[in-house]
Amino acid sequence: MMLCPLTIKEARDFVARHHRHHRAPRGGLWAVGVADDGEIVGVAIVGRPCARLLGGGYVAEVTRVCVIEGARNACSMLYGACWRAARSLGYRRLITYTLANESGDSLRGAGWTCLGERGGGSWDRVSRPRVDLHPTQVKIGWECALPRTGRAA
Repeated sequence: MMLCPLTIKEARDFVARHHRHHRAPRGGLWAVGVADDGEIVGVAIVGRPCARLLGGGYVAEVTRVCVIEGARNACSMLYGACWRAARSLGYRRLITYTLANESGDSLRGAGWTCLGERGGGSWDRVSRPRVDLHPTQVKIGWECALPRTGRAA
């Protein structure tokens, strides 16, 4: 298997066809794929953090990772590639979330740190009604980050 560049559209199309519980994100900053014998078997999409308080320019979020069944180590390859790319672009922190029933082995294998339970719930509010098309249970937060230097960012 090897990493390959993808457009956001190519990655979104792959997610739309193969992801088991999420739709493709609306956009992203960049995408990367992993191919086996020239065929794409997995993709990752990195975008701005969904949580507004994490904005500010030095934090990015892996908003979607999707691999086809049987693509061993593809998730770890994608998470590792996303962190290397983020660091190269000047980001200091890269975050993502998994469902509580997902093991996180791919993230651990790529050197990510578990942050514990995070949020969950519905985006639906009286003031802005929404239909939830995604899992609403508590998520597990993960990060890769550069060491803090004590200087203001």
